[in-house]
Amino acid sequence: MPLGAPGPPVWSVRLRLDIAYDGTDFSGWAAQPGRRTVAGVLGEALARLFGPDGASGLTAAGRTDAGVHATGQVCHVDVPATAWEALAGSLVRRLAGLLPDDARVLDVRPVPDTFDARFSALSRRYAYRVTDAPHGADPLRRHDTLAWPRTLDRTALAAAAALLVGEHDFAAFCKRKEHATTLRTVHRLDWRRDPVDGVLVATVEADAFCQAMVRSLVGALLAVGDGWRPVGWPAELLTRRGRASEVGVVPAHGLTLVAVAYPADPAEYAVRAERTRRRRDASATG
Repeated sequence: MPLGAPGPPVWSVRLRLDIAYDGTDFSGWAAQPGRRTVAGVLGEALARLFGPDGASGLTAAGRTDAGVHATGQVCHVDVPATAWEALAGSLVRRLAGLLPDDARVLDVRPVPDTFDARFSALSRRYAYRVTDAPHGADPLRRHDTLAWPRTLDRTALAAAAALLVGEHDFAAFCKRKEHATTLRTVHRLDWRRDPVDGVLVATVEADAFCQAMVRSLVGALLAVGDGWRPVGWPAELLTRRGRASEVGVVPAHGLTLVAVAYPADPAEYAVRAERTRRRRDASATG
C-alpha cells in the first residue's frame, strides 16, 4: 500500500510467507481466469483456512512467468488477527495438507504492516541451470535444467557476464512495457560449473528485473559461451534503447527464483517501499 495510505484494519495482521514451487505446470505466479497459477492455488488454500474474505492483498516479491520455479519466493497477505492466533502454531502444516504437491509454504511469520513483499525488497536473486553434457539433462533434473547442444566455455561466459554488472539500461534484454523504465542495477552476474555433475549455473541478482530480462541475459551469454558471439557482444547491446531481436530468450524451465533480500531493520520497510514506488511512478510519468 502507498506510504501515507491507511494500513490494514486493527483486527488484521500481516504475514510474510516464504514459498517454493515447481513451476512446470503453473501458468506463472499471477492469478489468471481459467489458468492454474501459484497465486491461485495459494489463495484457495488461504481461503479454506481464513474464510473467503479472510485473507486479502496477496502480493509476491517476483511475479514469475509460466514455467519458472522458486525456492525463495516471498509474499505477504493480511489475515484476521484472531484467526492467526488460532492457527499460528499449525499454519505451515495445514497449508501443506491443502496445497498441491508442486507448491509449499516453507515458513510463515507476522511482520509490520509496512512490509511489502514487492516494494520493500532490496534485490531478487535468480539461478539458471544449463548442462552441455552430451547426454543432456539428468532425468531427475530435466524440469529445472536446460540442455545445451554445444560445449560451453565457462571462462568466456564469466568474462561476458562481468561486463553487465552495474547500473545500466537493459532495454535490449527486456520486453518493453509502455511507460516502464528498463534501468536496472545488477549486483551480481556470474557463472560456476558444478564440480559434481558439471552443470553450469548462472547467478543473477539485481534490484529488480523487467519482463524476460534474466532469460534474455542468459540467452545472450550462452551465445558467447558456445563461441557464436564475441565476449563483448552482450555489453555492446546496452547502448540499444529497444529490444534486441537477435537476443534469444532461453526456456523458462531452467530458471529459479532463489532469494529475495529485505532491509535488516524493519523500520526501513516503508522507506524502501516509498523509494521503489517513486522510481516506478517517475518512469510512468517521464
